[in-house]
Amino acid sequence: MNDQTVGQIGPGLLVLLGVSVSDEEKDADYLADKIAHLRIFEDDAGKMNRSLVDTGGEIMVVSQFTLLGDCRKGRRPSFVGAAPPERAEKLYEYFVGQFRLKGIPAATGQFQAMMAVSLVNDGPVTLIIESK
Repeated sequence: MNDQTVGQIGPGLLVLLGVSVSDEEKDADYLADKIAHLRIFEDDAGKMNRSLVDTGGEIMVVSQFTLLGDCRKGRRPSFVGAAPPERAEKLYEYFVGQFRLKGIPAATGQFQAMMAVSLVNDGPVTLIIESK
């Protein structure tokens, strides 16, 4: 692994995106809209009341097929639920494009690469959002 920076953002959100075999563009549309407008940033009163759109924040999207790992049986995760790389990359790029269409600056990792991802988490908010 080299020390090359592929993408970075300022204040905003880091999205680890897993694409399943059943995901379609409508799922990406739903997730992008939900994430862009989810009221999870503090307002002046300290309440989670502002969205990524409201704050003018940025988004970093990193492909993460291991989110689809099924660990219910045996001792090794099964990734049969993850979309094949060619299909996943297409939907990943489509998903990122939805933020850019909304005027949200979007950075990405490198698809199918080993990466070291650094995060400064400003608050205890980590959410799982699914389209199904």
